[in-house]
Formats: sequence, C-alpha cells, structure tokens
Amino acid sequence: MQLSWSQRELTHLAVAWLALSLGFALLLEGPIHHVSQLDPRTLAPTFALAFVTAGTGFLLHELAHKVAAQRYGFWAEFRADFRMLALAVVSGALGFLFAAPGAVEIRSRRGITRRQNGLTAVAGPVTNLALFAFFAPLALVFTTGLLGRVMAFGALINAFLAAFNMLPYGPLDGRKVKEWSLPVFAAVFAVSAALTLYSFLYLL
Repeated sequence: MQLSWSQRELTHLAVAWLALSLGFALLLEGPIHHVSQLDPRTLAPTFALAFVTAGTGFLLHELAHKVAAQRYGFWAEFRADFRMLALAVVSGALGFLFAAPGAVEIRSRRGITRRQNGLTAVAGPVTNLALFAFFAPLALVFTTGLLGRVMAFGALINAFLAAFNMLPYGPLDGRKVKEWSLPVFAAVFAVSAALTLYSFLYLL
C-alpha cells in the first residue's frame, strides 16, 4: 500500500499542527487576560514543547486514520476546520482547551461497513496510547529538567487525546467505535481515561 497526498491536505495538516500547538502552549502559559501578558521569551519554549508532544500526537493520530482507511482502498484526506482551530487558540489563551482541529474525510464508492468505520476510527486513539507507552516510561526516568517535562507532558497529552477522541458524541471517534463494538469502545475509553488521570496525578 502506498499513501497518497495532495498539496491541499499537506497544507491543512501543517496549519492544524501549528494552531493546535499554539493552543496548547497558551494553555500551559495560564489564562491570558490581555495580549500584553504574552512574553515571546517564555512562549517560544512552551510552543516548542507543545509542537513536539501535542502536535506530534495530533499528526500521528490523523495519519493513523488515513493509513487505516487507505488499507481498505478508501479515499482519505485530512481537512482542517479553521473555525475550530481558531477556537482552540482562543480557548487555550482563556485557560481551557477545546481541541477539534479537523478530521480525515473518508469516501468509498462501494460503501463503508460499521466494522471498517470502527476500525478506522479506533486507529487514532490507539496510536495515541502507543505514544503514551513511549513517553511514560521515559518520564519516570527523566524526572527533572526540560527532557523530563517533555516526556511527562507527552504522556499526559497523548492519553488525553485518546480519551477525548473516544467520547461517543458527534464526529468523535468514540461514536463510530461504539456503533461497531461496545466492548472495544469500553476498553479503549476506560484505559485512555485511566491513563490520563494517572499522568495528571503522578507524572506532572
């Protein structure tokens, strides 16, 4: 199988990666009540941290959907939701984050079964859990300094991205997975939520 890309898709991925990273960086900096509070000297390293952890988690999550869909022979391309990206940046500055940067659009002339839809959907959260498995052990080894912060935040944000996307509502992955298999939905959601709580309590 060979992945196919369009220039439009690559542009949408790049914009979403940057905007989502900025939203997480502003969230980490704390609530911002006025633009004068922004200090580029402190925001730049925080943005770099978010770019590597949250940005990578988002990018690989979406690529997992794309790979799973194209393995079935479906047309699949990421499309950013620019209004939701703006909301992610604004909400991050206000002290909370609503992250719905866009989605991989999937089309098939012969139709898509519930199983195919569910497996394609669960590929994203499972990828985030795999990234958690990479970051979390390293966070226990590197407990201080910049590297420790990267590993701890990488573990937390990937567990959170998995749990958030497994919510069974609207366009989120959880609804599609639940429609296909309730046991798979329950298992992935429970593990994601538990790891998010563990990361927040013991890794940060």
